[in-house]
Amino acid sequence: MKISVQKIHSDSVLPELKTKGSAGYDLFAYAKESMTAEPMKVCLVPTGLRFEIPEGFDFEIRPRSGLSTKHMLLIPNSPGTIDSDYRGELFVPILNLSQEAFPITHGMRIAQLLTRKTIHAEWVISDSLLNTERGAGGFGSTGI
Repeated sequence: MKISVQKIHSDSVLPELKTKGSAGYDLFAYAKESMTAEPMKVCLVPTGLRFEIPEGFDFEIRPRSGLSTKHMLLIPNSPGTIDSDYRGELFVPILNLSQEAFPITHGMRIAQLLTRKTIHAEWVISDSLLNTERGAGGFGSTGI
């Protein structure tokens, strides 16, 4: 599948697969001026890219495992969804859960981008639902 992408700046970095088996493309920060992810705050990191996502598809933005486990940097709405009709610059919200400020540098890998098929449902009103073994058991009902 081909997806049109617009570089807002000539040195914006396109998403990149790091290995043949990677599901997600690395997204890179466009941070010509210094940015800092302050402790316990969210900062919006620009990518310098705009996309034309084909109708019937969407993007998911997920945290990078190294940033989350080593530096406690998460994406607060993870996975973030980018709809096919959005045409603005792609920004990645980064939440710093550590006690240390974290510098965001230009060209740094900040998140993963996955391309997904969008499936729309048709809601059908029903007077009853099929029973399951779990039934209405909610949070923690199947064990810890």
